[in-house]
Amino acid sequence: MQPDWWPGEVHDQFTEWAASQGIVMNGVAPARFPGRGLGMIATRNIMKDEKIVIVPLDAMVTSQCLPEAFRRKFPEGTSTHALYAAFFTHGDPEDLEKYELWRKTWPHPQDFEDSMPILWPQALRASNSKYDSHSTQSVLLPPSISGSWDGIPKNRGGHEYDTFHQNLLPQQEKRLHDAWSTVVSVFPDTDWDTFAYHWLIVNTRSFFYLMPGDEAPEDRNDAMALLPFADYFNHSDVACNVNFDGANYVFRATKNYEQGEEIYMSYGAHPNDFLFAEYGFFLDDNEYESLYLDDIIFQDFDASQHEELDLQQYYGNYQLTATGACFRTEIAACIKYMTRRDWRNYVLGHSMKGVDDNKTQATIQEWIKIYAKEADRKIATLEAMKSSGENQIHSGKIDMLLKRWKQIKHLCDEALKADSC
Repeated sequence: MQPDWWPGEVHDQFTEWAASQGIVMNGVAPARFPGRGLGMIATRNIMKDEKIVIVPLDAMVTSQCLPEAFRRKFPEGTSTHALYAAFFTHGDPEDLEKYELWRKTWPHPQDFEDSMPILWPQALRASNSKYDSHSTQSVLLPPSISGSWDGIPKNRGGHEYDTFHQNLLPQQEKRLHDAWSTVVSVFPDTDWDTFAYHWLIVNTRSFFYLMPGDEAPEDRNDAMALLPFADYFNHSDVACNVNFDGANYVFRATKNYEQGEEIYMSYGAHPNDFLFAEYGFFLDDNEYESLYLDDIIFQDFDASQHEELDLQQYYGNYQLTATGACFRTEIAACIKYMTRRDWRNYVLGHSMKGVDDNKTQATIQEWIKIYAKEADRKIATLEAMKSSGENQIHSGKIDMLLKRWKQIKHLCDEALKADSC
């Protein structure tokens, strides 16, 4: 008799194949968790620091393991994601046969369509992306994902800056469409849906891969590999210890696990909006949860203040957590009421003259309230959509959006309490 968590015969067959490839599975197995899909389970009691999964280099999918004749078809500088997705879309059937059992364990295209905003209908995923043909619609995705607000214009004063956890959907779409353009230049008959599916498989299931001594590429997305079996691990803040030594990817338990307990790994220190956009899920409790106040703050400044913040390297990435605003946000708040000379001296660490903590906190609270009001409006809109009965086909997506906006409202409320203390 199979245990309640048994994922099915397909996964048993794949596990046997993985073992034949030299992949070590020590006290763990794939499992199906009700309402949450697949993950990794402890099949016995596991002690802290035990090696629980080992994936040798030969079993990994890296750019070097793709057939050389296939790789030569693509121009220099082709992204790793594009290469992998092209291989699974257009690779020689004899080369792909090796991975047949593994591919049967992957999510179905419908799974991605249900959970990944990049595949949602335009009415639900309106953003500031150039690929969005309905940008005048109300924006239902959180601002960090869509890059847009209702009623808050983009006002960055012509200054550019890196926003790793903002403008997520437009950046993701650009990576996908750039990969698509490269691949269709080699394979003009490429089917968009098939290629996008494989690109999302790579994007959601790859691991950071860099040989010891090699320099990291400018885009960390180009330092990725696929690891059969290890991709069963789900994400959590409390995760196993992961190390690649050039020969093996080794996963160790970071605590004692009891038989039947799910074992996680960490996808990185990411807030929920990033997890939502990149992986199609988010956590109920996330140690790294944060929001960004950039667009709210920028609209409150004139051109000279934009220039000054950029000059002093305090331009953008104004982070808000449940415990309050970050120091960069406090610096930005101070420029609202301090003389320029006092503010510069404060930023440079020369003087505290003119700093008023009450004024700083009052300014920040007004910014947070704008975000909270945006959350209230979105919650009301989504609840109306949910109750109307006209959006049954998208009810799961609406539920995800509603839950996320309620998280955002809660974080704003908690931050307001923290900043008032």
